[in-house]
Amino acid sequence: MPEAGRVPVGVDPSKPNAARVFNYLLGGKDNYEVDQMVAHRMLAVDPATRTLAWFSRQFLLHGVRMAAEQGIRQFIDIGAGIPITPDVHEVAREIEPAARVVSIDYDPVVHAHANALLAGTPGVTSMLADVRAPVEMIVRLRSDHAIDFSQPVAVLIVGVLHFVMDDEDPYGIIARFRDVMAPGSLLVYTQAGSTTAPEFMARTGMDTDNSPAQVAYRTQEQAARFLDGFEVVGPGVTPIQQWLGDDLPETKLVLFGGIGRKPEDP
Repeated sequence: MPEAGRVPVGVDPSKPNAARVFNYLLGGKDNYEVDQMVAHRMLAVDPATRTLAWFSRQFLLHGVRMAAEQGIRQFIDIGAGIPITPDVHEVAREIEPAARVVSIDYDPVVHAHANALLAGTPGVTSMLADVRAPVEMIVRLRSDHAIDFSQPVAVLIVGVLHFVMDDEDPYGIIARFRDVMAPGSLLVYTQAGSTTAPEFMARTGMDTDNSPAQVAYRTQEQAARFLDGFEVVGPGVTPIQQWLGDDLPETKLVLFGGIGRKPEDP
């Protein structure tokens, strides 16, 4: 579908929104009936989808802790969604009290919630921007939000890349950020996997086709391509359960998680 048709230009309560569906799955209240309906149809196919949403959140916060423990003090949370406690800035500041966080989303409703919930927190700002315009985003991060790309930064892009269609150049987006990130920076991301159960893909496809919540499922090899130019950290690009512990249940929706470190210049 052409990009313009998938970019939200205002509030449309008749179409599902990925951030609001995720908010509902995590027990939040900032969602519409259409988001709840989509979530319940996902849960009807696999009740463990709610558990997977929690796994995804824990993977994000695991990446935040890893970055902060390595001394990173700048965090760019792309597709941040509606703030949920514990949030990125809360976890980062347990380790690095001076951490700066920019919370980014392209949905105006999500942005409004973030503005209201994060207002008055020094060093934490929200930004309305579309990941599919990475050059503009990087310019604004430098000029409006005081991100210093000459110093290490953690780029968090969890629950986002599978909403970027192939013709919207997801690999180019990551490459743009990689090229400006300082050595020692971290990339933390997830990608919906093509090994997801066919019935789950069919159900979500019917619910989200031609909406901003439409999903592009990718193979494990395709998901690993996002780490081109990075040093692979941890277990590599694997289902996120493998990042979090032993014997966690499998889910019909497969989310691959990966973390990469920008290497020192040769």
